[in-house]
Amino acid sequence: MQPDRRGVRSSDGSRERRGRNVLSGSAGSMRDHCVTTAWMGRPRGRCGPCTGHKVGQSSSLLPGYRVTLCSAASRGYDVGNMSHQSNLPEKSRVSWIASLRELDSSQRHTVLASFLGWTLDAFDFFLLVFVLGDIASDFHVHKTAVTFGILLTLAARPIGALLFGRLADRFGRRPVLMLDVLLFSTLELACAFAPSLTVLLILRFLFGIAMGGEWGIGASLALESIPIKARGLVSGLLQSGYPCGYFLGAIAYWVVFDALGLGWRAMFVAGALPALLVLYVRSKVPESPVWLAGRAGQPRRSIRESMRGQWKRLLYMMLLMMAFNMFSHGSQDMYPTFLQSQLHFQTGTVTLLTMLLNAGAIVGGLTFGTWSERIGRRRAMIIAALLALPCIPLWTWGGSLVLLGLGAFLIQVMVQGAWGVVPAYLNELSPDEVRGTLPGFAYQLGNLLAASTATAQSWLAEHSGGNYALVMASWMTVVALLLALLAWLGPEVRGIGFGKARS
Repeated sequence: MQPDRRGVRSSDGSRERRGRNVLSGSAGSMRDHCVTTAWMGRPRGRCGPCTGHKVGQSSSLLPGYRVTLCSAASRGYDVGNMSHQSNLPEKSRVSWIASLRELDSSQRHTVLASFLGWTLDAFDFFLLVFVLGDIASDFHVHKTAVTFGILLTLAARPIGALLFGRLADRFGRRPVLMLDVLLFSTLELACAFAPSLTVLLILRFLFGIAMGGEWGIGASLALESIPIKARGLVSGLLQSGYPCGYFLGAIAYWVVFDALGLGWRAMFVAGALPALLVLYVRSKVPESPVWLAGRAGQPRRSIRESMRGQWKRLLYMMLLMMAFNMFSHGSQDMYPTFLQSQLHFQTGTVTLLTMLLNAGAIVGGLTFGTWSERIGRRRAMIIAALLALPCIPLWTWGGSLVLLGLGAFLIQVMVQGAWGVVPAYLNELSPDEVRGTLPGFAYQLGNLLAASTATAQSWLAEHSGGNYALVMASWMTVVALLLALLAWLGPEVRGIGFGKARS
């Protein structure tokens, strides 16, 4: 659609002067985008989804004019999901609190359900991390053999991302999300009754397939349902579900082992609780409006047709997510084992430090996700990765419980701060037709490339006299630098439109 620069007669007879039509997809300042102005007699109102400006408010960019509805809003388009917001001057942006307040009831339910889905998915994954030693003792094997279950889970996740992602692109985000949550909850429960390590490893592989589908579907459902200006915050909130799941796992570990005196099998019984989320999604969460619009307005295309011209981007996304997964799993998976085996901490201390670690992760995800709306996705990721470097010595060689706790908190502010940008970044990189598939598939392919992180760290520590601190610190230093480099090489796509606005 060509830019619309014509004067248009308003309802009160005054002459409007429009900027570039937002459906043209071009980027620019407020002067070039969504602000439509009129002479001073324009009635007051509000163009809420576009800029946060009140209609009738004076514009410093166009003296003598007042803000009115933009051309897209006046024609009834879903301007809340269009690309013109991200390039507005800072003074015209509303705060992140206002962004949350502007979400309607169905949007809040959608964001909450997507957040809970990833939280409970991560909760089920991390239950194994806390009981590696107990399982190894029960089955009379070395811990490294049990960590193979982590590798199998991570390796299976791309299968689930592709399978459930294609189903979500074809049949909708909502029903496939419910199916996926029910499946990974059932498989987690089955792990409690594994008679041998071999059976447990098979179940963890199957669990990985189910786990791989959740992130991409939940992220696309949430981000396609909200205004552009809320993406940074919601991205950080969604990714904070991962450390929240780890946090819940730490609490479950303390309750099951210390408070109730039960064993590792009881942990997996608790892992069946996420199935209850299906009831909430069914009753409160609507389907993605972008998916519904695409289904009604376009013929169905194969994934090959949809991905034409996008394969280099997929390769980049995959390599970026490899670094991201080496970053997060390198700082989390072997951390409880490090505290138990090298520092000889008891269960209560391990739980406390793990909770501090995940509190930092939640703070980081929300902070950097929101900040990326102002400074850009790439810059936020680079800053977070580089700031992790000075936190590493405190995290591994703190020397006291207080300093170790501070180090655990700070390093996860940075690790999950970088991660807080990922849901928005990958979804903005992805074409509409494959948004249910591509972000999750790239994410899980990166997971596959990083799947041996825990096993590699365990093997290196075993061959360095049990020095987990040295292995983990060296690992994180190299990966932080690699991640910053890859983020610097990537494109900036903050605020790109979904649906009609993208074209």
